[in-house]
Amino acid sequence: MMSNPPKEIYFNKPQRLTQLISAKTTVIVAGRRTGKTDSIAAPFVLRNMQRMVGSTGGIVVPTFKHGLTNTIPGLLAAWTRWGYIRDVHYVIGKRPPKTFGKPIIEPANYEHVISFYNGSVAVIISQDRPGSSNSLTLSWLLIDEAKFINYDKLKEETLPANGGIKSFFGKHSFNHSMMILSDMPQTSKGSWFLHYKDKMDPELIATIEGTIYKIWSIREHVKDLKKKGQPVPAYIRKRLQYLDRDLNKMRSVAVYYKEYSSIENLQLLGENYIKQMKRDLTPLTFQTSILCQRIGIAKDGFYSSMRERHKYDASDFKYLDSLEWQESFKEGALDCRADADLVPLEPICIGMDYNANINWIVAGQPRDGKLLVLKSFYVKYERKLPELIDDFCKYYEHHQNKEVVFYYDTTALGSNYAVNEQDFHWVVKNGFETHGWTVNDVYLGHPMKHSEKYLLINQGFAGRNNLVPMFNRQNNDDLILAIQSAGVVRGRNGFQKHKAGEKLAENEENLLEHRTDGTDAFDTLYIGCEKLPQRSFSAATSGFSGIS
Repeated sequence: MMSNPPKEIYFNKPQRLTQLISAKTTVIVAGRRTGKTDSIAAPFVLRNMQRMVGSTGGIVVPTFKHGLTNTIPGLLAAWTRWGYIRDVHYVIGKRPPKTFGKPIIEPANYEHVISFYNGSVAVIISQDRPGSSNSLTLSWLLIDEAKFINYDKLKEETLPANGGIKSFFGKHSFNHSMMILSDMPQTSKGSWFLHYKDKMDPELIATIEGTIYKIWSIREHVKDLKKKGQPVPAYIRKRLQYLDRDLNKMRSVAVYYKEYSSIENLQLLGENYIKQMKRDLTPLTFQTSILCQRIGIAKDGFYSSMRERHKYDASDFKYLDSLEWQESFKEGALDCRADADLVPLEPICIGMDYNANINWIVAGQPRDGKLLVLKSFYVKYERKLPELIDDFCKYYEHHQNKEVVFYYDTTALGSNYAVNEQDFHWVVKNGFETHGWTVNDVYLGHPMKHSEKYLLINQGFAGRNNLVPMFNRQNNDDLILAIQSAGVVRGRNGFQKHKAGEKLAENEENLLEHRTDGTDAFDTLYIGCEKLPQRSFSAATSGFSGIS
């Protein structure tokens, strides 16, 4: 049922190994842009849906919004490249056509379901939606962004559902299979899956690898015999059957755990690249981005008092459910209507950072003793402040109160990076007013000394100020990573934020958005809201009932 034969597909060594070993439980911990969703998860889901005809699987994501914007688009993009066409080979979010096969257990509704032409279905299970796993009988599980998954909820609600239907699929080694994907967790709470490393039997994995090689070598021998026109002895066919049977048994009990760092690609990258990265990157960035080592929120970092409790999820499911799935996957399709933490009748406070290569807006609203960091925006290189303001205004186009409280200090005055003849303050104010927004610009004076800022913000995280910073996890991925990895150095005037990496050239392992520029924008927002509040914010006008 393929429209056109797919082109030759390239998988790197980690991706090929994962598919060949095909363990019942697979845990892959790797950095960003390593093809986890595209070339590890997509083949796993496709295999299960193709080979367990009529089965039901589960795709577990931390939030529904994450599933819409990250996991599902990645799967669909890979399938499209391999020749599978939406609304021909599969449908999503709607009842499949009558020409499709019937699932063994039909879903109660198809609202959050991917249906394949052969009757197999995959249910999208988002942990921020209560009851997503209720009454499901699953034959496989894909768990994406595992470091954000609530393990207690997974253990109580979802893992028991992965019982499968043995009478139909018991012969498959991947019945009840589970794949867990994540980059390196930064908190103990997000580290629940790391213990699978201890469950892996290296000798069993080595035996699986050896068996795969033996099967391959025998099949190559069979090909040679056929080319020469010679008969294939019966004992060779028998041998292949035994090896296939043994391989299936080993896979059915195997746990495969692997962490991938750039060192894994040494043959491709070259030793000089690794040495160069060690010279150019800060020790912290090299440790996480190159060596893929777990660091946590550094206790000696600039934001050392930040904890997992300072993050929250807030999706407006009523709005998200009203979207067509096709519409949801378009880049930039989701806007502020998908956020349940936004008070619609109150202004939005912003702090900014201005740089030649990257510019930031961090947006928030104070409420009930908290500063909710609603969303962060950045633009890079040729996109400058006007485009950044465009992005903000487009996202908040449906916000009812078109007022921004713009906190700024002397870094916004008297200079720009060839944006135009005016300084940053003028560009920002004029940009918002051009979009029809009112700007309440609040001047903070000279930037606060790093040592004072360090004390003020960490007291805020500890609950000793008027406002406790809280971050919308879905809307601040890069900002949160930058904050958690921001280092500190001790100078003559006390603690200083470690900003040496800001001047390095960007590369795949050291992205601009993960440096300290965004954290400076957050600092400005927090200092402004804490020191110079402009009005009394209340949750009374919001549909947001709490932080989860």
